[in-house]
Amino acid sequence: MIKQTTIKKPVSIEGIGLHTGAKTRITFKPAPPNHGFKFIRTDVPDKPVIEADVDLVTDTARGTTLAKNGVKVSTTEHALAALAGLEIDNILMELEGQEVPILDGSSGPFIKALQDAGIEQQDAERNYFELKENLTYEDADRKVEMLAVPSEDFRVTVMVDYNSDVLGTQHAQIHNIEEFSGDIARCRTFVFLHELEALVKHNLIKGGDLDNAIVVVDKPVEKTKLDEIASLMNKPKVEVVEKGFLNNVKLHFQNEPARHKLLDIIGDFALIGTPVKAHILAARPGHKANIEFAKKIKEYIHKERKKSQKSVYDISKPPLMDVNEIMKKLPHRPPFLFVDKIMELSEDRVVGLKNMSMNEWFFSGHFPGNPVTPGVILIEAMAQTGGILVLSQVPDPENYWTYFMKIAEARFKQKVLPGDTVVFDLKLASPIRRGICHMKGEAIVGDKVVMEAEMMAQISKKDFA
Repeated sequence: MIKQTTIKKPVSIEGIGLHTGAKTRITFKPAPPNHGFKFIRTDVPDKPVIEADVDLVTDTARGTTLAKNGVKVSTTEHALAALAGLEIDNILMELEGQEVPILDGSSGPFIKALQDAGIEQQDAERNYFELKENLTYEDADRKVEMLAVPSEDFRVTVMVDYNSDVLGTQHAQIHNIEEFSGDIARCRTFVFLHELEALVKHNLIKGGDLDNAIVVVDKPVEKTKLDEIASLMNKPKVEVVEKGFLNNVKLHFQNEPARHKLLDIIGDFALIGTPVKAHILAARPGHKANIEFAKKIKEYIHKERKKSQKSVYDISKPPLMDVNEIMKKLPHRPPFLFVDKIMELSEDRVVGLKNMSMNEWFFSGHFPGNPVTPGVILIEAMAQTGGILVLSQVPDPENYWTYFMKIAEARFKQKVLPGDTVVFDLKLASPIRRGICHMKGEAIVGDKVVMEAEMMAQISKKDFA
């Protein structure tokens, strides 16, 4: 069994944002099992959390941008690639500013910082997804083709062709993610000279510097033009060296541009949220294609896990809490207590169980001759299960009330009938703050999801005056 990992201690990196030109700072912090990757904008009121989720990507122009409730995190791919490349599963990233710092345009500085912080195993199993069939993506206009095929591990093969006499056709590959740190991480982003000039003149890369990109010169350039570029980039002098590159940096590898495209794929695919055992083959990829294909893979994983969810929970095993222990936590009492057992409980997840007996009071009226569990009862049972999670965060749960605050995205997919055992599986959608618990959950009977919802609950101290 391969364990999940996090870092041993916080570590910070400061730098300039590529597009804003503003000084920014990112702090990587240890996170509990099953937390995944999350950003916190510490410079924004209430410090909003933005999950590293492909469904939250809003922009792929010159980098990958996430946004939630109007708050953005930009240029995420190099930091995420470092996390995925080191096989780190759980990290909280505090960001002072909108952008992750560009640094030298690679994942190298992030790799070093994370290695310096140290990596430690956690008491939870890493949950891989093994691809069982081929998946494809194509963008004919951009001549992009991507293919994911089953593999015993995660590997990537990339081909880039820019119709350039300097770059030509390049290939890069890794056979195992363990190769990332040595062979891929330090490979920097690249830009053609004519693109660089346009970006600078349009003020689109305020933090752009000749130290954080490889500049490709694939056409003859007069000295006056080079002097103009030097002036734009605040450099005393630039010149074209052999093979058609500016003298700002020396290549680490002959195919460094292709290797950087591979790096971007790994960073963007980290947004799937699950390490995937597959071989990714990509021709002419870019952030837009990476994200579109990652969304397709995530959707496929979601569907496959639904189909294969054959009673994940052994409902016959001894519970973590029986009904008597539950009543020590929750203020609810029969006939309005709808949780019989708690099967699992962690800092960010709870699994509860309710046996729907024909003796339940609501079946007599809903409906005579056709007993069906009311949807509101399922919602209430899910909320009570979530209440166990939030009350587990305080030392004296018996001194608190729980209040249901919000429900969203509720969907009822199957009828729940007398004799059914309903499993409620809830995970935190954001960290618990001020006694408010924001959760996403599913209700499962056998191997079928019968209901799902997003909800919010709050606990409040009892007034004994």
